Amino acid sequence: MIIKLLGTAAAEGYPAIFCNCDACKLATELGGKDIRTRTSAIIDQELKIDFPPDTLHHVLTNKLNLGNIEHLLFSHTHHDHFHPDDLTMRAPVYAHNISYPLNIYGNDVVIAKCVNAIQYSKESFKYHQIKPFVSFQISEYQVTPLLADHDQYETCFIFYIEKDNKKVLYGHDTGWFPQQTWDWLENKKLDLVILDCTHGLIPERRNHLNIEGVKEIKNIFSQKNITNKTANFIATHFSHNIKLTHSDLTNLLEPFGIMVAFDGMEIEI
Repeated sequence: MIIKLLGTAAAEGYPAIFCNCDACKLATELGGKDIRTRTSAIIDQELKIDFPPDTLHHVLTNKLNLGNIEHLLFSHTHHDHFHPDDLTMRAPVYAHNISYPLNIYGNDVVIAKCVNAIQYSKESFKYHQIKPFVSFQISEYQVTPLLADHDQYETCFIFYIEKDNKKVLYGHDTGWFPQQTWDWLENKKLDLVILDCTHGLIPERRNHLNIEGVKEIKNIFSQKNITNKTANFIATHFSHNIKLTHSDLTNLLEPFGIMVAFDGMEIEI
């Protein structure tokens, strides 16, 4: 599997869209890996995860062909992961030479909001409601939605994704995992773990994780043999409120075997 991280920021982006704080000004000056768009990923140029308002930017920057994508997986409906109005641009009047529908997978809120947003050319879309801990097949991938700690008013997911005997935990947006998720992961194996690190050094790990939470989960996975020494750990989904540059994050995380995500980062397992 080749996982490409298209965006690695929290909801406001980094630098934040309207912010004049010193951290955002510094990120603008530094450029490069310190410029972060809203979080999304794509696996093997085939399975898209989340659809933020920065998707057109991701398409242009990474030379993606979303017209070839048949499967779109949603974690939840917060605006930085879910921008269904732009999905209407896949309808025939806007997008040409596409002969198959886009399969959309998500919770009940995802499905309802997509159906409401897409008012025409509905044959261009197929909807699949997914439920916690119920595995399903997407092409060559087996996907299991696991419960996240993120929004008490919505069933939010992180994902356990398998293909060719390789296993990935796509783990944001979430704070400390709910017990049901810990129980489900107890005897599993992982080759790649991507974890929320929104709070940085802020001492909070509800709804989102911080650096200490990411480090602790890594240690637990290692102790329980869920991961081995060759497994990759990546921290992502950073807020400008942590006031940490990419270099700062690298200094804080890499000594513990945790890579720091950046927009356009690619990893093969």
